[in-house]
Amino acid sequence: MLESILNETASNITMTHLVICTLCSIGLGSVLAAIHQYQNHSSRSFLMTLVLLPVIVQVVIMLVNGNLGAGVAVMGAFSLVRFRSLPGNSREISSIFLAMAIGLADGMGYVGISVLLVAAVAAITVIFLHLPVPDDRMLRKELKITIPENLDYNGIFDDVFEKFTRKAELVRVKTVNMGSLYELDYAVTLKCQEEEKLMLDTIRCRNGNLTVICGRKAEHGEIL
Repeated sequence: MLESILNETASNITMTHLVICTLCSIGLGSVLAAIHQYQNHSSRSFLMTLVLLPVIVQVVIMLVNGNLGAGVAVMGAFSLVRFRSLPGNSREISSIFLAMAIGLADGMGYVGISVLLVAAVAAITVIFLHLPVPDDRMLRKELKITIPENLDYNGIFDDVFEKFTRKAELVRVKTVNMGSLYELDYAVTLKCQEEEKLMLDTIRCRNGNLTVICGRKAEHGEIL
């Protein structure tokens, strides 16, 4: 089951072998696109790439099978490729690598291995997407508080943050309005989303009802 169906060099590959490997690459690429789309949003062009990439890699591997010179030439050609698009997240990158692995396995004739690989990845993906993983992104806030210049900002809101937040960190202090006001930038993680207004009202009573801004913390990219 896990043996290669190709025992010949590229010059002796039959049409039957090519059709079997190509159909397998297309089918597994389609399954991979469906897995990637499960509880996720992707563009049509990216899904099409996941379907076609295994076929392209498979044909290239079949052509250079047993030919060292052609393999070096193809490696040099691929090294010139530049992807001029936005960086993908971790799930997109893993899908791209899986598509290449499918094409590599099919190109070498290991159809059974490629099928088992896709089945294992599909099972793991479904399991992890249904695990109850805590997500506190909605609780992470960027808080900007304006205070008069006569107030000492060191520890002025510590009791408020202790009551309403899990974590609070003063990130930046900025003078505004010709130096008559201070703008304090905090990175906070709320204990409860429903208590956000109560926290802001408490801060307003402390800073003389000056401007208070609370919003989602900007995400600069996913950590792999």
